[in-house]
Amino acid sequence: MNFPKQKIFKALKILALVLIVLCIGLYFFRDSLLKQAIAKVEHKMIVDYNSTFSVKSASFTGLSTIKLTDVVLAPKNADTLFKIQKIETSVSLSNLLIGDVQLGTLNLNNGYVQLVKKGKVRNFDAFLKKDETESDDKSEKRKYASTAYRIISKLLNLVPTDMKLENLKFKIDDNGKKASIAVNKLVLNNKQLETNLHVQSKDFDQRWNLKGFADPRNKKADIRFFNLDTGAIRVPYFDERYNLKVSFDSIRLNVQNIEKDGSELHIDGYSSISNLKINHPKIASKDVVIKNARFDYRFLLGNDFISIDSTSSMQLNKIKVRPYVSYNTEKDTVYTLKVDIPKMKAQDFIVSLPDGLFTHFQGMQATGNFDYKLDFKFNKNKPNTLVFDSKLNKEDLKITKYGEADLNKLNGEFVYRAIIQNVLQRPILVGNANPNYTPLDQISPYLRKCVLTTEDPSFFSHRGFINEAFKQSILKNIRTKKFSRGASTISMQLIKNVFLTREKTLSRKLEEILLVYILENNRIASKERMLEVYFNIIEWGPNVYGIGEASHFYFQKSPSSLSVDECLYLATIIPKPRKFMYQFNDEGNLKDYAIKNQKFLKNLMFRRGLLIPEDTLGQLPVYISGNARSLIRIKAPDSTAVKNDSLSLEGEFDL
Repeated sequence: MNFPKQKIFKALKILALVLIVLCIGLYFFRDSLLKQAIAKVEHKMIVDYNSTFSVKSASFTGLSTIKLTDVVLAPKNADTLFKIQKIETSVSLSNLLIGDVQLGTLNLNNGYVQLVKKGKVRNFDAFLKKDETESDDKSEKRKYASTAYRIISKLLNLVPTDMKLENLKFKIDDNGKKASIAVNKLVLNNKQLETNLHVQSKDFDQRWNLKGFADPRNKKADIRFFNLDTGAIRVPYFDERYNLKVSFDSIRLNVQNIEKDGSELHIDGYSSISNLKINHPKIASKDVVIKNARFDYRFLLGNDFISIDSTSSMQLNKIKVRPYVSYNTEKDTVYTLKVDIPKMKAQDFIVSLPDGLFTHFQGMQATGNFDYKLDFKFNKNKPNTLVFDSKLNKEDLKITKYGEADLNKLNGEFVYRAIIQNVLQRPILVGNANPNYTPLDQISPYLRKCVLTTEDPSFFSHRGFINEAFKQSILKNIRTKKFSRGASTISMQLIKNVFLTREKTLSRKLEEILLVYILENNRIASKERMLEVYFNIIEWGPNVYGIGEASHFYFQKSPSSLSVDECLYLATIIPKPRKFMYQFNDEGNLKDYAIKNQKFLKNLMFRRGLLIPEDTLGQLPVYISGNARSLIRIKAPDSTAVKNDSLSLEGEFDL
């Protein structure tokens, strides 16, 4: 029994002796090892990144503290990426022995990091290229949880437990668009972070502050971001680069837990922002203001999925939303989005809408409650199985007062003025006092059928939206990777024309959707009245509004006298009425493609039983006889022979 113990003790003594010798050797040769490590980095920068890395001096103080001076990284033929005058850091040797680089302390003084773009050349391009050692085998599973946890752990290990940065500047120069953040002083001590930042751009100069709790080893943080000066924090660079202006009063970021449990990674915490203000011409024509917003998040990552778990919640003023977002590659590539708004008061929803994004709802009042659910799923490998299901459940919901958009005006006489490219057009009276106004029963039934076929076949049966149209629109937009197709119904066109503008902004589209829902689901105007107003306000040509003007402009007829082919023609020009003249050749006749479009529409109406062969008997080709003819480029009568004789005589006279 004693013999094995003696052997074990002897082995432990030898191991301890070897470790002591290694530590002594490491201590005496550490500077030499450090220089070799720097030489390897210098070589790698030249070979892999065509860049020069240099350190003026490098040495150890004590066993684990490294001092570096004048550290520079400069790509060839580009501006220096960074230059630091003094770096002092300590490394955990126990972690280093197992191949895990973990910084203990960091002191950094006097330097800058800059991202520069001149023309098409960027000083950081070499560091964005794909690592050739990465596997190109797409069949190999990435294992999102393991990959993310490894990256997060490595990054947090590089964040020292104690840190002090002084006089460090981060700069951006994007072809003259400049911004800088100067870190006058940043201190992380005893897990408490505090810093003063000086931010400068072309338009403003501010001092910011980051303050809070940060524990990189336990993967936890609670940090607040606010302005030391008066006024809101303004975000630099984006205004010049993207015409996007962003400001806010404060931001809070809390990370409560980052934990890997088996094959799943959980990241839990919350973030909040106050008085967020956004301005961009694609979002809205005014500043969009979100007073208070909070996101309690739980990110879940597995071997083959990334998701925002359904236990997460978002709050926008008084609106609470439970989102579920997933990207799954287990069998096919599947994108999933679910939105759940639990039952809430309608008035709380209205007052919580962001200022500037829903200007036509200001002053609106409502009673009752509602809840909402959205279910969206897209399989990249099976696009035709797309799921789009939107449900709103009402409970005694009623609009008691309208805001800027008073939908009741559709039922009476009003003045309509189109806005084209921000220019207000001439007023059109929608009412019997206008001689061109045409009641629905005085419009050719053929025109009603043609326009409904091209614009909205299920107008009389839907409630403002067509789910299948939305699905097809989404599919085409995904395929083309842009918003190339809408899903606009006549109800949506009516709301857009009468109450909104033609500006292509997120604000206008969101307002359009909500106003259409209110119009259609509260039975504010009958379908017949909506269609009548639509026929009397839409644009049918340059400065031609309503079917009364259009029928005389093209055919010198009243709307009730239009033939089938004339109705087919009028229906096909609705998408681009100001360019109607390009459908005609230089003889004043319709071009072949225009005739084919009308023939396609006619055959479609035959198949749907909207036309019968007898309706088209005795029809003549479409002939433009009204003022529209003056806009068609018709070739003058041929007088070439006379002109040639004249030119010949003139030539002889000149000689």
